[in-house]
Amino acid sequence: MGELSCSRQISSNTRERPRLIVEGARAPRQQQMLASIDLNLLLSLEALLEHRNVTHAARHVRLSQPSMSRALTRLRGIFNDDLLVRGSSGLVPTPQAERLARMLPPVLDALRGMVNGRGEWRSKTIMAIPDHQALILLPPLLPLLREHAPNLDIVTGSFLTGALRRLEQGEIDLAVGQTGGTPPGFFRRRLYTDRFACLLRCDHPALAQEWTIEAFAALRHAAIDSDSKGGFGRVHDDLANLHLQDRDPVLVSNLLTAAVAIAATDLVLIVPHRVATRIAALLPLAIVDPPVELSPYEVGLIWHERCHRDPEHHWLRHKIAAAAAAGTELAHPSTVRGQTADASPREEA
Repeated sequence: MGELSCSRQISSNTRERPRLIVEGARAPRQQQMLASIDLNLLLSLEALLEHRNVTHAARHVRLSQPSMSRALTRLRGIFNDDLLVRGSSGLVPTPQAERLARMLPPVLDALRGMVNGRGEWRSKTIMAIPDHQALILLPPLLPLLREHAPNLDIVTGSFLTGALRRLEQGEIDLAVGQTGGTPPGFFRRRLYTDRFACLLRCDHPALAQEWTIEAFAALRHAAIDSDSKGGFGRVHDDLANLHLQDRDPVLVSNLLTAAVAIAATDLVLIVPHRVATRIAALLPLAIVDPPVELSPYEVGLIWHERCHRDPEHHWLRHKIAAAAAAGTELAHPSTVRGQTADASPREEA
């Protein structure tokens, strides 16, 4: 008689193979196995496979030797395998145990990362930032990210309309720009505060004259045309209050285009001093303090509360703040008109 026997008579014309596994029976069995495993058993299995000694494995996970023996018994029942058997020099793994030894480390590493909040970096972070702020923040920020998170890609965009809504819906992760406060559900971190400066071409006729309010008002001004009604991309929006002899400013789409236009014309552009310093290093432009008192320029980092406690997001915010502080030191080694750089910005709701 063979190993299999069936009471059913098999016709000589129809050879039916005995069905040994009922369809669908495997799934409940797998669910039952998964429900019977807890994290402590997996840690015990890891120690047993590493040390191949019940006493040493128990010491490694701070269990008693009887407790580890019971864990091994449970594991044998769960996997329906001896896992470790006695050999001439101690316990040796079965083929099933060797397979588990290859599969277990990445599983436990993923669990540890999930519990400790240190999973793999997301592949991309999207940050809405006006181009004049990208010019300041990206040069010190990118080396920090390349060193600590080389697989993280930062995607920047100057399209800032609806930034708060896009932050809330997860379309963007962060927004950088000039803003004085945040609505409920959002957080803000001050990156730095700056003063304003005027950019003119180096041989501008106004530089040979007395720099008065009247001379300043008589000039034709350029302005960056921000697409944001929320204020994120604002450079300086108070030109209408400076009484510039009723002449509308020349609106330019972005900072670099404005700077090139300034270098070739008699236009003047008001920008934050840090931006002026960076641009004047690239083009033949002069930096002059405006002859009128202007409110300080404050740059903030904005995010939604949905990301507030995410450890990866928190780490990135810290690096952006560090890059802003580094940029401040480079632009203003001592102070900004009596105001020290904000080296330890606070996160505010």
